[in-house]
Amino acid sequence: MSVVINTNYSATIAANNLAASNTMLQRSLNRLSSGSKIVGPADDAGGLAVSMKLSAAAKRQGAVSSNIGNAVSYLQTQDGALQVAGKVLDRISELKTLYTDPTKNSNDKANYDAEFTELKSQLTSVSGEKFNGVSLFGSSGLTVAVTEDGSTSSAVTIAGRDLNGTTAGVAALTSTSATDLGAITLADVTDAIQNVATFRASNGAEQSRLGFASELLTVNKANLEAASSRITDVDVASESTQLARWNILVQSGTAMLAQANQSAQSALKLIQ
Repeated sequence: MSVVINTNYSATIAANNLAASNTMLQRSLNRLSSGSKIVGPADDAGGLAVSMKLSAAAKRQGAVSSNIGNAVSYLQTQDGALQVAGKVLDRISELKTLYTDPTKNSNDKANYDAEFTELKSQLTSVSGEKFNGVSLFGSSGLTVAVTEDGSTSSAVTIAGRDLNGTTAGVAALTSTSATDLGAITLADVTDAIQNVATFRASNGAEQSRLGFASELLTVNKANLEAASSRITDVDVASESTQLARWNILVQSGTAMLAQANQSAQSALKLIQ
C-alpha cells in the first residue's frame, strides 16, 4: 500500500464510522430522555400518523365518557324529583281515603282540601325542575352519543317524561278542574302513582344502559392507549442496551480516528 500524505483513507473511514455511531448514540439518548420511540417524524412517519389518530380517538373516548357521566347525573336528578313526586302522591292517596270517611264533617274535609291544594302546587313545582338549565320533564327527550365516532345508531335516547302530562303524568291531579279532593277519584290517584312508577322504572333502565356504555368506553380507551403506546413508547430495556453499544462504538471510534491520524506521520520518517 502506498504511503501518502494528502489523503488519509483510514482516517476518513474512521471518521465516517464515528459520525454514524455518534448519530445513533444521540438518537438513543433522545429516545430514553423523552420516553418516546418517535422523537421526530423521520423516525417512523407511518407509525406517527397512526399513533396520532389512535391518541385522538382515545381522547374522544374520554370526552364521551364525561358526557355519559353528565347524562347519568341528569337521570339521577330526575329520579330524585320523581321520588319526591311519588311521596306527594302517596300522601294525596292517603288524604283521598281519609276524605271519604263518612264521619268527617265539612270542616274536616276543608282541612284535607287545604293540604291537597298545597300538594298540587308541589307537584306542579316538581314538574318544572331543571338540570343545568335543561328541563327534567317534558315531551321531548335527549340523545346521548356513547361512541367516540358519534354514531347515532348506537346512541342512547333518554325518553321524554311529561310529569304534568294528561295521558301518562299527574295532570288529573294538578289540573284546574281538580279544585278539591271531592273533584278527583281514587283511580286518578292510583293512575298517577302508576305513571310515576313507570317513569322511575324506565329511568333506571336508561341509567343501567349508560353504565354499561361507560364501562365499554373505559375498556376501549385503555386498548387504544395501549395500541398507541406500542407504536410510540420506547422499550427502555432494549434501548438502554443499544445506548451501551453506541457509547462503546463512539469511544472506540474516537480512539481509532486518533490512531489513523497518527499513521500518516510515518511518512515523515522517510524524508528526514
